[in-house]
Amino acid sequence: MLERAKRWARLLKRDVMALWIAARDSRTPWHAKLVAGLVAAYALSPIDLIPDFIPILGYLDDLIIVPIGILLVVKLIPEPLMAEYRAMAAEQARQTSYGGMIAILAIWIAIAAALLWSAWPGGTR
Repeated sequence: MLERAKRWARLLKRDVMALWIAARDSRTPWHAKLVAGLVAAYALSPIDLIPDFIPILGYLDDLIIVPIGILLVVKLIPEPLMAEYRAMAAEQARQTSYGGMIAILAIWIAIAAALLWSAWPGGTR
């Protein structure tokens, strides 16, 4: 069972890299390119929407959002192109998405700013 989990994790990592490649390829349809870029940026970002230290929820986003996003994009990209992207991804090393990190940081900063503004005396006038 542990070996199956390791294999699944390797395939997931390869598919995330394939999505990153697909998002930057001009042959990918624009709607698939958009979703592929979002899923890859989220998956490669060193910062999660829900931090991993939050019990259960911190890992659920990685276990649900990323695989569902990958499945969606795989259905949007023609099969021969996806096979090519997967082959290219298998050759590349993992990259960190700074764009994804910035997007997630921006979301957290916006939430913190909204909470501070609403808690500040006279902030809800």
